[in-house]
Amino acid sequence: MLWEDDNKQNNEFVVPDDVVDLSFRIKCRQIPTMHALELAEALYKVLPWIAEDPEIGIHQIHGAATGNGWERPPDGEVMHLSNRAKMHLRVPREKIEDTKQISGETLDIAGHAVEVGDASVKLLNPIQTLFSRYIIGPQHLDEDQFLDWMVDELKQRDIHVRKMLCGIGHTITTQDGAVETRSVMVADLDKATSLSLQETGIGPGRHFGCGIFLPHKGIRAVGEAEDKSHFTGTSHRPAHGFRIFYA
Repeated sequence: MLWEDDNKQNNEFVVPDDVVDLSFRIKCRQIPTMHALELAEALYKVLPWIAEDPEIGIHQIHGAATGNGWERPPDGEVMHLSNRAKMHLRVPREKIEDTKQISGETLDIAGHAVEVGDASVKLLNPIQTLFSRYIIGPQHLDEDQFLDWMVDELKQRDIHVRKMLCGIGHTITTQDGAVETRSVMVADLDKATSLSLQETGIGPGRHFGCGIFLPHKGIRAVGEAEDKSHFTGTSHRPAHGFRIFYA
Protein backbone atom coordinates (compact mmCIF):
# COMPACT_ATOMS: atom_id res chain seq x y z
CA MET A 1 0.00 0.00 0.00
CA LEU A 2 1.19 3.50 -0.84
CA TRP A 3 0.03 6.64 0.91
CA GLU A 4 1.82 9.89 0.28
CA ASP A 5 1.30 13.05 2.30
CA ASP A 6 -0.22 16.02 0.54
CA ASN A 7 2.18 18.56 -0.83
CA LYS A 8 1.54 22.22 -0.13
CA GLN A 9 0.09 23.80 -3.22
CA ASN A 10 0.83 27.23 -4.59
CA ASN A 11 -1.98 29.56 -3.62
CA GLU A 12 -0.93 31.88 -6.44
CA PHE A 13 -1.91 29.34 -9.11
CA VAL A 14 -3.74 31.14 -11.91
CA VAL A 15 -6.29 29.17 -13.93
CA PRO A 16 -5.88 29.87 -17.65
CA ASP A 17 -8.79 30.07 -20.08
CA ASP A 18 -7.21 27.86 -22.75
CA VAL A 19 -10.12 25.41 -22.33
CA VAL A 20 -13.43 26.33 -20.70
CA ASP A 21 -16.91 24.98 -20.12
CA LEU A 22 -19.75 26.83 -21.82
CA SER A 23 -22.88 26.48 -19.70
CA PHE A 24 -26.11 26.99 -21.67
CA ARG A 25 -29.50 27.54 -20.13
CA ILE A 26 -31.99 25.08 -21.59
CA LYS A 27 -35.73 24.55 -21.56
CA CYS A 28 -36.79 20.93 -21.74
CA ARG A 29 -39.36 18.99 -19.74
CA GLN A 30 -37.77 15.57 -20.04
CA ILE A 31 -35.05 13.67 -21.84
CA PRO A 32 -33.84 10.06 -22.01
CA THR A 33 -31.26 9.30 -19.33
CA MET A 34 -28.90 7.95 -21.99
CA HIS A 35 -28.92 10.40 -24.89
CA ALA A 36 -25.27 10.81 -25.85
CA LEU A 37 -25.59 9.95 -29.55
CA GLU A 38 -28.81 11.91 -30.02
CA LEU A 39 -27.34 15.02 -28.37
CA ALA A 40 -24.17 14.85 -30.47
CA GLU A 41 -26.10 14.43 -33.72
CA ALA A 42 -28.43 17.31 -32.83
CA LEU A 43 -25.42 19.57 -32.24
CA TYR A 44 -23.81 18.47 -35.53
CA LYS A 45 -26.88 19.74 -37.39
CA VAL A 46 -26.60 23.21 -35.86
CA LEU A 47 -22.81 23.46 -35.57
CA PRO A 48 -21.43 21.10 -38.27
CA TRP A 49 -17.81 21.94 -37.43
CA ILE A 50 -18.12 20.11 -34.11
CA ALA A 51 -18.33 16.79 -35.96
CA GLU A 52 -14.83 17.43 -37.33
CA ASP A 53 -13.29 18.35 -33.97
CA PRO A 54 -12.92 15.28 -31.72
CA GLU A 55 -11.56 17.37 -28.83
CA ILE A 56 -14.84 19.22 -28.24
CA GLY A 57 -16.40 17.81 -25.07
CA ILE A 58 -20.18 17.39 -25.06
CA HIS A 59 -21.37 16.74 -21.53
CA GLN A 60 -24.48 14.63 -21.25
CA ILE A 61 -27.36 16.55 -19.69
CA HIS A 62 -27.93 15.68 -16.05
CA GLY A 63 -30.62 16.55 -13.59
CA ALA A 64 -30.57 18.11 -10.16
CA ALA A 65 -28.67 16.70 -7.20
CA THR A 66 -29.96 13.59 -5.54
CA GLY A 67 -32.00 14.45 -2.49
CA ASN A 68 -35.48 15.05 -1.11
CA GLY A 69 -36.57 11.68 -2.44
CA TRP A 70 -35.29 12.28 -5.99
CA GLU A 71 -33.12 9.66 -7.65
CA ARG A 72 -31.73 9.66 -11.18
CA PRO A 73 -33.79 7.12 -13.19
CA PRO A 74 -32.03 3.97 -14.41
CA ASP A 75 -30.44 3.83 -17.84
CA GLY A 76 -33.00 3.57 -20.64
CA GLU A 77 -35.69 5.57 -18.87
CA VAL A 78 -36.72 9.23 -19.09
CA MET A 79 -35.65 11.83 -16.54
CA HIS A 80 -37.50 15.05 -15.84
CA LEU A 81 -35.49 18.26 -15.90
CA SER A 82 -35.91 21.29 -13.68
CA ASN A 83 -35.88 24.88 -14.87
CA ARG A 84 -32.26 25.08 -13.70
CA ALA A 85 -31.02 22.35 -16.05
CA LYS A 86 -27.99 23.27 -18.15
CA MET A 87 -26.16 21.93 -21.19
CA HIS A 88 -22.37 22.09 -21.02
CA LEU A 89 -19.80 22.03 -23.79
CA ARG A 90 -16.05 21.95 -23.12
CA VAL A 91 -14.30 23.98 -25.80
CA PRO A 92 -10.95 25.70 -26.45
CA ARG A 93 -10.87 29.47 -26.05
CA GLU A 94 -10.78 30.10 -29.80
CA LYS A 95 -14.09 28.24 -30.26
CA ILE A 96 -16.08 30.08 -27.59
CA GLU A 97 -17.80 32.56 -29.89
CA ASP A 98 -18.47 29.97 -32.59
CA THR A 99 -20.08 27.66 -30.03
CA LYS A 100 -22.25 30.43 -28.58
CA GLN A 101 -24.06 30.58 -31.94
CA ILE A 102 -26.18 27.68 -30.74
CA SER A 103 -28.09 30.04 -28.41
CA GLY A 104 -31.63 30.50 -29.67
CA GLU A 105 -31.75 27.14 -31.44
CA THR A 106 -34.05 24.25 -30.58
CA LEU A 107 -32.47 20.81 -30.60
CA ASP A 108 -34.38 17.60 -31.28
CA ILE A 109 -32.98 14.99 -28.92
CA ALA A 110 -34.72 11.65 -29.37
CA GLY A 111 -38.00 13.45 -30.07
CA HIS A 112 -37.67 15.87 -27.16
CA ALA A 113 -37.39 19.58 -27.93
CA VAL A 114 -34.52 21.31 -26.11
CA GLU A 115 -34.52 25.11 -26.37
CA VAL A 116 -31.00 26.50 -25.95
CA GLY A 117 -30.63 29.82 -24.16
CA ASP A 118 -27.72 32.09 -23.31
CA ALA A 119 -24.32 30.75 -22.33
CA SER A 120 -21.93 31.62 -19.54
CA VAL A 121 -18.21 30.85 -19.54
CA LYS A 122 -16.90 28.75 -16.64
CA LEU A 123 -13.20 28.34 -16.01
CA LEU A 124 -12.01 24.86 -15.13
CA ASN A 125 -11.56 24.20 -11.42
CA PRO A 126 -8.12 22.73 -10.55
CA ILE A 127 -9.50 20.84 -7.57
CA GLN A 128 -7.71 17.85 -6.02
CA THR A 129 -10.45 15.30 -6.77
CA LEU A 130 -11.88 14.71 -10.23
CA PHE A 131 -14.32 12.17 -11.61
CA SER A 132 -15.51 11.11 -15.03
CA ARG A 133 -18.95 9.57 -15.40
CA TYR A 134 -18.05 7.65 -18.54
CA ILE A 135 -14.64 6.48 -19.77
CA ILE A 136 -14.19 4.27 -22.82
CA GLY A 137 -11.28 1.90 -22.47
CA PRO A 138 -10.54 -1.51 -23.96
CA GLN A 139 -13.77 -3.47 -23.93
CA HIS A 140 -14.74 -6.35 -21.62
CA LEU A 141 -12.20 -5.60 -18.88
CA ASP A 142 -12.90 -6.37 -15.26
CA GLU A 143 -12.40 -3.66 -12.65
CA ASP A 144 -8.76 -4.47 -11.92
CA GLN A 145 -7.85 -4.64 -15.60
CA PHE A 146 -9.58 -1.34 -16.24
CA LEU A 147 -7.70 0.34 -13.41
CA ASP A 148 -4.42 -1.04 -14.76
CA TRP A 149 -5.26 0.45 -18.14
CA MET A 150 -6.06 3.79 -16.52
CA VAL A 151 -2.75 3.81 -14.66
CA ASP A 152 -0.84 3.07 -17.87
CA GLU A 153 -2.66 5.83 -19.74
CA LEU A 154 -1.88 8.35 -17.02
CA LYS A 155 1.75 7.26 -16.74
CA GLN A 156 2.18 8.09 -20.42
CA ARG A 157 1.46 11.68 -19.37
CA ASP A 158 3.85 11.47 -16.42
CA ILE A 159 0.90 11.48 -14.02
CA HIS A 160 1.52 9.50 -10.83
CA VAL A 161 -1.78 8.21 -9.47
CA ARG A 162 -2.01 8.26 -5.68
CA LYS A 163 -5.66 7.33 -5.14
CA MET A 164 -8.17 6.18 -7.72
CA LEU A 165 -11.66 4.74 -7.39
CA CYS A 166 -13.46 2.76 -10.05
CA GLY A 167 -17.23 2.94 -10.24
CA ILE A 168 -19.85 0.90 -12.06
CA GLY A 169 -20.30 0.51 -15.79
CA HIS A 170 -22.74 2.00 -18.25
CA THR A 171 -23.33 1.18 -21.90
CA ILE A 172 -23.19 4.17 -24.26
CA THR A 173 -24.58 4.11 -27.80
CA THR A 174 -22.26 5.74 -30.34
CA GLN A 175 -22.18 5.90 -34.12
CA ASP A 176 -20.13 2.69 -34.02
CA GLY A 177 -22.61 0.86 -31.83
CA ALA A 178 -22.80 0.13 -28.11
CA VAL A 179 -19.64 0.49 -26.02
CA GLU A 180 -18.94 -0.24 -22.37
CA THR A 181 -17.82 2.62 -20.15
CA ARG A 182 -16.63 2.97 -16.57
CA SER A 183 -16.90 5.82 -14.09
CA VAL A 184 -13.65 6.76 -12.36
CA MET A 185 -12.59 9.12 -9.59
CA VAL A 186 -8.99 10.29 -9.20
CA ALA A 187 -7.95 11.99 -5.95
CA ASP A 188 -5.04 13.95 -4.48
CA LEU A 189 -4.07 15.68 -7.72
CA ASP A 190 -1.96 18.80 -7.76
CA LYS A 191 -3.51 21.80 -9.46
CA ALA A 192 -1.52 21.58 -12.68
CA THR A 193 -2.33 17.89 -13.11
CA SER A 194 -6.00 18.44 -12.32
CA LEU A 195 -6.19 21.15 -14.93
CA SER A 196 -4.36 19.05 -17.52
CA LEU A 197 -6.73 16.11 -17.08
CA GLN A 198 -9.75 18.37 -17.49
CA GLU A 199 -8.31 20.03 -20.58
CA THR A 200 -7.40 16.82 -22.40
CA GLY A 201 -9.58 14.08 -20.92
CA ILE A 202 -8.77 10.41 -21.38
CA GLY A 203 -9.78 7.85 -23.98
CA PRO A 204 -12.07 8.44 -26.98
CA GLY A 205 -15.72 9.51 -27.21
CA ARG A 206 -15.57 13.14 -26.12
CA HIS A 207 -18.66 13.92 -28.24
CA PHE A 208 -20.62 11.35 -26.22
CA GLY A 209 -19.63 12.74 -22.82
CA CYS A 210 -16.85 10.20 -22.36
CA GLY A 211 -13.43 10.88 -20.86
CA ILE A 212 -14.49 14.29 -19.54
CA PHE A 213 -13.28 14.99 -16.00
CA LEU A 214 -15.31 17.09 -13.57
CA PRO A 215 -14.52 18.51 -10.14
CA HIS A 216 -15.82 16.55 -7.16
CA LYS A 217 -16.05 17.38 -3.46
CA GLY A 218 -13.95 14.35 -2.62
CA ILE A 219 -14.01 10.64 -1.95
CA ARG A 220 -16.04 11.03 1.25
CA ALA A 221 -18.75 12.86 -0.67
CA VAL A 222 -19.47 9.92 -2.97
CA GLY A 223 -23.18 9.18 -2.93
CA GLU A 224 -24.20 12.67 -1.82
CA ALA A 225 -24.72 14.11 -5.29
CA GLU A 226 -26.55 13.26 -8.49
CA ASP A 227 -23.49 11.47 -9.83
CA LYS A 228 -23.94 8.73 -7.22
CA SER A 229 -25.76 6.65 -9.87
CA HIS A 230 -22.34 6.13 -11.43
CA PHE A 231 -20.86 4.79 -8.21
CA THR A 232 -23.55 3.21 -6.04
CA GLY A 233 -25.58 0.94 -8.21
CA THR A 234 -28.60 2.67 -9.79
CA SER A 235 -27.26 1.65 -13.20
CA HIS A 236 -28.63 -1.38 -15.04
CA ARG A 237 -25.40 -3.16 -14.18
CA PRO A 238 -24.83 -4.33 -10.58
CA ALA A 239 -22.39 -2.26 -8.56
CA HIS A 240 -19.50 -3.91 -6.78
CA GLY A 241 -18.87 -0.86 -4.62
CA PHE A 242 -15.92 1.49 -4.61
CA ARG A 243 -12.40 0.22 -4.26
CA ILE A 244 -9.38 2.40 -3.57
CA PHE A 245 -6.50 1.82 -5.97
CA TYR A 246 -2.99 2.74 -4.89
CA ALA A 247 -0.18 3.04 -7.40
